[in-house]
Amino acid sequence: MTVLLMAGTREAMALATALHHAQIDAIASLAGVTRNPNALELPTRTGGFGDEAGFRDYLIEAGIKGVVDATHPFAARITSRTARVCREMGIPYLQILRPAWEPVAGDRWHFIDREEEAAALISPGETVFLGTGRQTLEKFANLAGCRVICRQIDPPEKPFPFPGGEYLIGRPPFPVVDEIALFERLKVDWLVVKNAGGDASKTKLTAARAKQIPVIMINRPAMPDAPRVETVEDALAWVQRL
Repeated sequence: MTVLLMAGTREAMALATALHHAQIDAIASLAGVTRNPNALELPTRTGGFGDEAGFRDYLIEAGIKGVVDATHPFAARITSRTARVCREMGIPYLQILRPAWEPVAGDRWHFIDREEEAAALISPGETVFLGTGRQTLEKFANLAGCRVICRQIDPPEKPFPFPGGEYLIGRPPFPVVDEIALFERLKVDWLVVKNAGGDASKTKLTAARAKQIPVIMINRPAMPDAPRVETVEDALAWVQRL
């Protein structure tokens, strides 16, 4: 039996290690968004499957008997396609979805569903820190009258897509004290993030709370109706039951 691990998150890294130690035959798949991702303790393929037909062909050719989807909570297209194809092909499917963040006392959160909605809350000339990554950067083009700072892991391959923007290169983890110092130095007025959940990237929210910086929180996309767990331990138990 071979399991396909759709990777790209910390949960995927931990599950890859657990599968390796349990001597379970598994293959990890990375979309290739990050140029130098952390190595996984499983044989790893990098790059997409092409179209849906390519994904179906791969599942057959590789003899995949179970799929664990540990992609990002905002990788809605990949998750929806994977869940549907597995259902249609009769391949057991499981999603690992970490809990979403919830505001606590002192937070100044504003919830939106689409990146373009942020402009309705932000005044021209304000400094906006985007913790959303570069893939959806163009959707913030209506913030062109602001100073927009986009943090990403890899150096940019092309100029910022709209006026008033700049890239900030950094690889996590980002300790709270460093995030506070960064927000002070940049004079950040707004923090914009996706509700990815997890502890690793939560430090920027703690820093925003400490500095009373308002946060625009982008709600998660809808998820398919499919089996789901929140922890690596539960995912490993599911694989072991296959």
